[in-house]
Amino acid sequence: MDAPRPAPPQDLHFEAAVERPLSVVYRGEEGAWEGHDYRVEVIATRLGLDGFDVVVDFRDLEAALDALLEPLRGRLLGEMGLRGPMDLARLLATELALKVPPPARLAEVALTDGQGRRLAYRP
Repeated sequence: MDAPRPAPPQDLHFEAAVERPLSVVYRGEEGAWEGHDYRVEVIATRLGLDGFDVVVDFRDLEAALDALLEPLRGRLLGEMGLRGPMDLARLLATELALKVPPPARLAEVALTDGQGRRLAYRP
């Protein structure tokens, strides 16, 4: 008979992350059009784990991110009232924070471009 598995420590912080691709176009600071292919990474965190040993259900986090990214695909960020990538990260963080069930919380939304440059927003 297998020994019972010990409960996960409840005094440690755990993270769960999902990623999705997104291509966007916006006007840069100089007024020229810029297009970027990003990997959008969303990180949720919590102290301890739930009864299933998870931070959040990955499927729920992916579905929430997909729903937010879909209207952005094929659009200019300016059409959505966004000036650039930082506005995009802020918008995603604001909306996703409402979708992460407590006691978990949204820790970060990051955009990484094809050259490995990373912009992170932590609410």
